[in-house]
Amino acid sequence: MSSPSDCICLKLGRHLSTLRNQGPDSKHCLDLYRNHEGKYSKLNSLLLLLTFFIIAGQRSSSLLTDTGIFSTLAQILKGNPSCAVKAAQVIAQIAKNEEMKKPCIDAGLVLALVPLLESTDQEMLLHAGRAIGRICYENSKYSIYFFLLNSITFRCENIQNNAIIIHTEIAKEALSKTKVAEHLVKQLRRTENHQRIETIIEVLQLLAENGKGSLILTTRLLSRENTSIVATVNTPGCKVGFRCAFRLLFIYCITDESMQKMFANGCGIIYQKVGTWLASNHPQLQLTGALAVANFARNDGNCVRMVQLGVVLQLLDLLEQHMDNGDVSVQHAALSALRNLAIPVANKVQMLEEGVAERIQMLLRSEMAPVQFKLLGTLRMLIDGQADTAEMLGQDPLLINRLVQWCDAQEHAGVRGEANRLLASLLRHSRSQEVVKAIQQAQGVKHLVSMTTSEHVIMQNEALIALAIASAINLGILPPPKLVQSLHKLLQDECTGPEVKYNSMGLLCSLLNSEDNIKETLEKLCSHSNANVVKQAVMTLQILRDESQNTGFVSP
Repeated sequence: MSSPSDCICLKLGRHLSTLRNQGPDSKHCLDLYRNHEGKYSKLNSLLLLLTFFIIAGQRSSSLLTDTGIFSTLAQILKGNPSCAVKAAQVIAQIAKNEEMKKPCIDAGLVLALVPLLESTDQEMLLHAGRAIGRICYENSKYSIYFFLLNSITFRCENIQNNAIIIHTEIAKEALSKTKVAEHLVKQLRRTENHQRIETIIEVLQLLAENGKGSLILTTRLLSRENTSIVATVNTPGCKVGFRCAFRLLFIYCITDESMQKMFANGCGIIYQKVGTWLASNHPQLQLTGALAVANFARNDGNCVRMVQLGVVLQLLDLLEQHMDNGDVSVQHAALSALRNLAIPVANKVQMLEEGVAERIQMLLRSEMAPVQFKLLGTLRMLIDGQADTAEMLGQDPLLINRLVQWCDAQEHAGVRGEANRLLASLLRHSRSQEVVKAIQQAQGVKHLVSMTTSEHVIMQNEALIALAIASAINLGILPPPKLVQSLHKLLQDECTGPEVKYNSMGLLCSLLNSEDNIKETLEKLCSHSNANVVKQAVMTLQILRDESQNTGFVSP
């Protein structure tokens, strides 16, 4: 005895077979389902029933295969607007099944669905877009994406509150070659709906994430009418749109080529907005300006040009605005920009003359780890090769004590590492006895000794060189037992790199040289009665003399 569901399924199959057997092009076929008022209510009911069966998964695959419903659905989409919504809904459900996607494509359902995207009916747009998306998803081998390009471009010109976001790489690249971005930006400038703004920007983000698309988008959007993309979302209650706009702006900077187009030697329309953003009273615009500078500062040429244009003072003023109860994100971004700007040697002197080192030290009292991390990195970059500045900062008790405190920052490894590196840099670049004394008095030497066993080779080398310089300048500064033990371990370890071994041996020689009367004692041993002692004393003296003449270390 058949179950009720089997009976319903059997009757549904007969109806679908009737549609097929009458021929998809036969108007009489569809007229069978028209009521006395001329409406296709029966056909809609049939499609609704089919949707339920597909959702329930009750023999739907075999039912569809046996009846050949796909061509009939295409006919309904093309010739029966009143039933097209339900037909699109059926197709969207069918396309959930991976095996059903190819029959949908073969029957031309994608091409039949595309014109429906011109509809203003929200339900139609929902089901048609969903059906197209499910059929197209991960089916690039059928080359169906390209059928959609012109239609989607046209839809973007008339977009209301919806957008189709295609997540596949091939689609993003293909769309980036069309005028979709231009239409979306025009729509962005016209709309005041925050949800719509967010949707449009999310689509633009997806397009820009394609490497080629980034350059194409940048070229197209570099017209004066489109440079207010950030200002478009400068309205209360639109924080989400703001964040999207920022991400979009920097996605345009993904490739060096597109970034250079936006900078244009400081004359680019986007870069010219930076000063306005930095001087704004709106924290989000200030953040945008600081992050823009940090992104443009990716090569020496841009860095030098921006310093010449006076961006450093603007960044310093911005930091001071956010000193007390300020925005941590703005502080972090401004310090990132200053650090990048300080990389070229040509910029260091000018930035120091503009008071960067002194003015950013006000952030030493910050308790926010991200700000501490960027502050330390910026100071370290500024004193690189600048002996006078390193000597001045190395004698500042507030700075040294704060550094020693952060060298023990167990809760943030980045801050701890940068504090140790800055401590070593002060010794390396100043080579000052006063700096050595200041660090010794603050009990910072032990941190440099610990730094020699860091997992990072660059930090090991920096510590070894700093300690060697300190031992040569100030006798008796080092705690020999722990340090010698660490050096011995480095020399024994086969995994230790050649630069680290070289600098370890250099430090050992410095330690020997720092001992009182060691040379005088060795000279006396050169006349010892034992030939082996004499030989060893002569060799040791020669090593020490060579070391005293050769101050070269392998720099990291």
